[in-house]
Amino acid sequence: MDEPYAGLTPDCTLDAIDGVGLRTDGRLLALNSFENRVYQAWLEDGGTVIAKFYRPDRWSDAQILEEHAYTAELAAREIPVVAPIEIGGATLHAHSGYRFALYPRRGGRAPELEDPSVLEWLGRFIGRIHAVGATRPFIERPALDLASFGEEPRGWLLAHGSIPDDLLPAWSGIVDQALAAVRAAFAQRPAMRRLRLHGDCHPGNILWTDDGPHFVDFDDARSGPAIQDLWMLLSGDAEAMSRQLRDVLAGYERFAEFDRSELGLIEPLRTLRLIHYSAWIARRWHDPAFPAAFPWFGTARYWQDRILELREQVAAMSEPPLTP
Repeated sequence: MDEPYAGLTPDCTLDAIDGVGLRTDGRLLALNSFENRVYQAWLEDGGTVIAKFYRPDRWSDAQILEEHAYTAELAAREIPVVAPIEIGGATLHAHSGYRFALYPRRGGRAPELEDPSVLEWLGRFIGRIHAVGATRPFIERPALDLASFGEEPRGWLLAHGSIPDDLLPAWSGIVDQALAAVRAAFAQRPAMRRLRLHGDCHPGNILWTDDGPHFVDFDDARSGPAIQDLWMLLSGDAEAMSRQLRDVLAGYERFAEFDRSELGLIEPLRTLRLIHYSAWIARRWHDPAFPAAFPWFGTARYWQDRILELREQVAAMSEPPLTP
């Protein structure tokens, strides 16, 4: 496959922004993003705007617009999310074969997750996001499930010869064991509620100011269990994560109900993310940004580490769930 952003030159980017009626002054700064291309552009009136150019063929227009509608719905409830700017009645635009959206610039720093008050504050807003997310389902956006985040990535990696031959038996054996444990964990919760999520609520997608957090990048918004938007805030050993979870839920449960049985999905969801992540890098290898950012990918050491990681996950999934 050709490099997906080969034609997205600085001139093309600036012309795209100018084409929707904003006047850029020629300054452009590439921001850290791999899946999409994201730029800060300066305007002639002294303002700035963030332009997000979507990776071709990843989402349909309808799926992108459903994400935009969700963030607009949250913003209308005064939940601090960064929603796309509507220009001429539209939030999704096109130029030279690229689809893009424009966002206001919002600064901030990483949240201090070791502070219990910060975790409770985050929990309150995620609870509010989920209270809105539970009011109706996604129609176009897919679900976070075993098939799309575990079985399909496993199959893709095997079909494309991504794992070195000498490590293939060990990797395929442990990934199958891990997926069996994930499958069992989901089977124990057949009536689990699935709601509209942020989907990728790690600390890098939360910007903190003195006024509190705001949530960015709903590009991975999907349907799934509530715990998916909570577990990435936790780190350390089981005791530390239990303490952090208690603080998060102290805020969360003020605005949304939380099913404690979902705590048993933390390690299964982490396992799916790890498998999906390897396949994500492998699928994007034709994009020059990926070999530059992940030079160790595909080496024997990389896959040895993944085998060890999955073994640790199989052990973790056999442990009792966290108790906040």
